[in-house]
Amino acid sequence: MGGDEVRSRIPQLRLDELLEELQARIDVARGTRDRVHSLLEVVLSVGRELDLTQVLRRIVEAAAGLVDARYAALGVIGPDGESLSQFLTVGMSDEEIAGIGAYPTGKGLLGELISHPEPLRLGDLSQHGASYGFPAGHPPMRTFLGVPVRVREEVFGNLYLTDKHGGEDFDADDESVIATLAVAAGVAIDNARLYEEAQRQQRWLSASAEITRTLLSGSSHSQVMQLIAQRAREITGAVLADIVVPQVDGETLRVEFALGGNASKRSGLVVRREGTLSGAAWTEGAQVSTADLATDPRLIGDPRRSERLGPAVAVPLGRAEDRIDAVLLLARGTGEALFTERETGPLLGFADQAALGLELANRRRDAEQLAMLEDRDRIARDLHDLAIQRLFATGMTLQSAARFIDHTGASDRVLRAVGDLDETIKIIRSTIFGLRVREEEGAPGLRSRVVRVAEEAQAALGFPPRLSMEGLLDTDVPAETADHVVAVLGEALSNAARHARAGRVEVVLQATGSQVVLTVQDDGVGIAGHGRRSGLRNLDERAARSGGVFEVSSPAAGGTRLVWSVPLVH
Repeated sequence: MGGDEVRSRIPQLRLDELLEELQARIDVARGTRDRVHSLLEVVLSVGRELDLTQVLRRIVEAAAGLVDARYAALGVIGPDGESLSQFLTVGMSDEEIAGIGAYPTGKGLLGELISHPEPLRLGDLSQHGASYGFPAGHPPMRTFLGVPVRVREEVFGNLYLTDKHGGEDFDADDESVIATLAVAAGVAIDNARLYEEAQRQQRWLSASAEITRTLLSGSSHSQVMQLIAQRAREITGAVLADIVVPQVDGETLRVEFALGGNASKRSGLVVRREGTLSGAAWTEGAQVSTADLATDPRLIGDPRRSERLGPAVAVPLGRAEDRIDAVLLLARGTGEALFTERETGPLLGFADQAALGLELANRRRDAEQLAMLEDRDRIARDLHDLAIQRLFATGMTLQSAARFIDHTGASDRVLRAVGDLDETIKIIRSTIFGLRVREEEGAPGLRSRVVRVAEEAQAALGFPPRLSMEGLLDTDVPAETADHVVAVLGEALSNAARHARAGRVEVVLQATGSQVVLTVQDDGVGIAGHGRRSGLRNLDERAARSGGVFEVSSPAAGGTRLVWSVPLVH
C-alpha cells in the first residue's frame, strides 16, 4: 500500500472513531434518559400509594430495579432510635428467609447507617470495620449501597442494596438515583402515615360513639366490655385483647373478658398485680408498654408469656377519684411492630371515652338501685302493715280457738299451725329487715357484693349462676368474714369457668346465726384425681384461719360441690 493511500484512509479512521464515540455517548444519554424516566415513574407510583405497608414494599422493589441490585431491603428504625423495628427484603425466597432466622435488629454494618445517617457505598462490604459477617444460611454479598430515608428531617429508616447483576460496583450515578428515590420515599411515607393516622382517628371516634350508644341503649356491662376489647383489637391490629378488673383483695386481678389467642384459657383467670403488665398499669394508673411480652424480665408473673407474644400495651379504664375500673391490654405477635405514640395517643383518648361511658352506666345503675331500694321500702312497709298483722291476728284466733277443741289430736294440730305461723312471722321480719338495710356509702353490704361477683362471673361462665341467699348477711356477718366470703366465691366461680365445663352453677349463701355457709355446685366434669385440688388450697387456708372448714365433693349426679363455712363471732 502506497503512502498516499494510507494518508487518504486516516480521515476515515478518525471519522469511525468519532462516530463510535458519538454512538457511545448517545447510548449513555439514552440510558440516562431511560433511568430518569424509570425514576419518575417510580416516584409517581410510590406517591400514589396511601397504604403504608404497600408504600414501603414498593420503595424496596423500586430501589432494586433502578440500580439493578440482586438484593434490597428497607430497615425501619424503632422508637429507641438505635435498632430496627421492621425489616422488608427483596431478592430472597421465603425458604432462604426462614433459613436465616430472625430479621436483623440493626447491628454491624446496618447499624453504621443508623448511627451515621449518610450515604455509604462499598466495593466489598466485608472490608468495612463495622462488618462482622453473615449468619448461617445467609447468601454471600459483596458490593453495598446504603442510603438513609428521612421524613420531615427525621431519619425514618435506611435503604440497603447489595450485589449488582453482572458483578459491577455501585457507582456515583447509582447513589444519586437512590438518594433521589429516598427523598421521594420520605414524602410518600409521610403522606401514607398522615392518611393512616386520619383513618385510625376516624375509627377510634366511630368506636367511641358506638360504645356510648351501646351504653345508653341499656346493654349489660359485660357486653360493653366485650365491645371495647373487640374495637380496640381491630383498630390496633392486635392479636390479643384482654380486659381485667381488680378483685376485692386489692392484690389480684381477674380477666373479665378475653379475645384472641387462647381466650378460653385466660377468661376468668385470676393473677397477681406484681409481675404482670395489667397489674403495672393498674398500680401506676397510667399506660404501660413493653417491646416483648414474652421475654420482658419485669413480667415474669404474666400468664400470657407462653402465647408467643411480642409488643404489648396496657391502658387503665377509668381514672377518676383515684379509682380504676378496669385495664385494657393489647398485644401483637412476636416480631411485629411496636405500639407507637401515634397509636397509643388515640388509644388513651378511646380509653378515657370508654371509661366515661362506663361511669355513666354505673351512675345509671346506682339510680336504678336507689329506685329498687325505695321499692323495697314500700314492700317492707306493706309486709309489716298488712301481712304480719294478719298472720299475727290469725295466730291469736287459732290459739284462742284451741281452748274450745276437745279432741286432743285436733288441738295439737291447731297449736302446731300456730307455731308455724310464728315461725313464718319471724322469717318475714328477717326479710323486712334485709329489705330495709341500706348500704352505707363506700361500704356495700355482703348481699350486694355477692350479687356483683355473680354478675361479673357471667362473662367467663357463659351463663348467669343461680344465686340464693338466706339470713341476716349484712348484719350478722363481720366485715373480715364478709371479705373472705366474697374472695372465696370469686375463686370458686373462676375455677368453675376455667375447669368445670358446666352448663349450670348454683350458689347458696346462708347466715344461720352461728355460722355462715357458702355452697357452690356445678354440673360439670367433676374433679379428676387431684388435678384441681391445688387450686383450691387457698380456700381451705381461708377457712382454717377463721376456724372453719372447707369441703370438696362430687355428688352422685355429677359435677363438683364446694362447701365453705366459718363460725360467726359476735
